[in-house]
Amino acid sequence: MIEGWDGTDFSGAKLACLLDNQILVYRRDDKPGIPWPGLIDLPGGGREGDESPAQCALRELQEEFGLIIAERRIIWARSHPSMHPPGGVGWFLAVRITPADVAAIKFGDEGRDPQLLEIGAFLSAPDSITSLQQRLQLMLGIAPADRVSGYHTGKTSLFP
Repeated sequence: MIEGWDGTDFSGAKLACLLDNQILVYRRDDKPGIPWPGLIDLPGGGREGDESPAQCALRELQEEFGLIIAERRIIWARSHPSMHPPGGVGWFLAVRITPADVAAIKFGDEGRDPQLLEIGAFLSAPDSITSLQQRLQLMLGIAPADRVSGYHTGKTSLFP
């Protein structure tokens, strides 16, 4: 499902980058003053200027992981209540990535421990951002928690 953006203001966008049964994640910095310190996160962040949700998410992916992905590769997009700041609108999008994309990753200076994590591990991890787990479940069309156990729960480091 790709919900069309009607130009309504929004605060930011998050992007699920999927490779087979894995999702690209990183761990947020653990420092005071930032939202969700130390938690497992997805690429994304705040809107700049008059960006569309797709432009926002893809720019953040480029800044955080060094990946340039074409907008036409987006497979899912939907607006949600904003994660930060609360009370507004945010977007959750998904894109399929390839092994070549993974090989091209050049992780930036925000956060640590970039990796491909099995989807089930992300969905069941107590230190993943809850609202992102819920949005991914919605995107995948699965029920919370009770259907997650069918996923393998290993992880693949991007930087051995």
